[in-house]
Amino acid sequence: MLQTENRTAFDENHAIFRDQVRKFFDRELHPNLNRWEEEGIIDRDFWRACGEAGLLCPTMPEQYGGLGADFGYNIIIDEEMTYAGSSAGLGLQSDIAADYILAYGSEEQKQEWLPKMISGEAIAAIAMTEPSTGSDLQSIKTTAKKDGNHYVINGSKTYITNGQNADFIILVVKTDPSLGAKGISLVLVEATREGFGRGRNLDKIGQHSADTSELFFEDVRVPITNCLGEEGLGFAYLMSQLPQERLSIAAAAQAGAQRAFDEAVKFTKERGAFGKTVFDFQNTRFTLADLAAELQVGWAHLDWCITRHIAGELTAVEGSAAKLWHSEIQWKCCDAALQLHGGAGYMNEYPIARLWRDARVQRIYGGTSEIMKEVIGRSL
Repeated sequence: MLQTENRTAFDENHAIFRDQVRKFFDRELHPNLNRWEEEGIIDRDFWRACGEAGLLCPTMPEQYGGLGADFGYNIIIDEEMTYAGSSAGLGLQSDIAADYILAYGSEEQKQEWLPKMISGEAIAAIAMTEPSTGSDLQSIKTTAKKDGNHYVINGSKTYITNGQNADFIILVVKTDPSLGAKGISLVLVEATREGFGRGRNLDKIGQHSADTSELFFEDVRVPITNCLGEEGLGFAYLMSQLPQERLSIAAAAQAGAQRAFDEAVKFTKERGAFGKTVFDFQNTRFTLADLAAELQVGWAHLDWCITRHIAGELTAVEGSAAKLWHSEIQWKCCDAALQLHGGAGYMNEYPIARLWRDARVQRIYGGTSEIMKEVIGRSL
């Protein structure tokens, strides 16, 4: 269990909510983790149960069915879910997609989608990455061309979280390919639209229970009113939401690092070698001591970021730095913890194996570590 007594970003109400999240996960998440890993997808019943428990989009206003809470509540869910060893795509729905609709959507779009997202009736995906483009969003080729009062969309996306389950997609498109970044728009595409297709559920190294898909758009017609915000401002919208997205990843990374560390301490104190426990070897204790110190720094930094973000002060550079540092420390902790498990660490029956696999992508999605360094470097 995560030790949260000395956290500075949370108050008593947060603590009560965290206790509720833990009890819910004990009942609804932990018993299903292994099955979801094998099946490669999360049951929709779990999404609806999360909605009933108030675990989806808690920051959304009460008028749409949300709790009207601060972002600390989202962070609690992110931390507890990752510490539990789950890669369910709740964070994408609650921390990213819902805020795009709240910030840029028309009242009609908000009324249509937010209540359903909060209840778990509707699952959202955001489709940015394409087979030929990664972090360079300005190079996307998916187009939305006007035809009367409709867009006609053609293109494909890949590595899309919630792709198999998604009821609608926030799609990044070029509405005017000649304008570069200023020609990028966000368009809502319902999964029921003719011409929309899902590819296979992608076979990933880790995060097996998170459905991740290819999506295809062949002459998909959607009304012009499906444009999210103003046409041509999609790139600006994406950039403005990045600090929160990267903070969400940082929080999950820190919790994953802590769980890996806790597993290593537990295992090394129980496993015997040469007449004593593995923990009794100086190398083991020094390795763990180094990780413990870095985790201490990490929790303090994370709380600083959370506090700044809730106050509306976290900058894009600070969010990038948080994503960089915490995802890198997650990998360091997971890899060191697996090493301390010895051969057992390579066995899927031990939690560290899943934690190690799931951690690897954290340094890639949401902006690679290299891109984070570019963002930070350009601000110097």
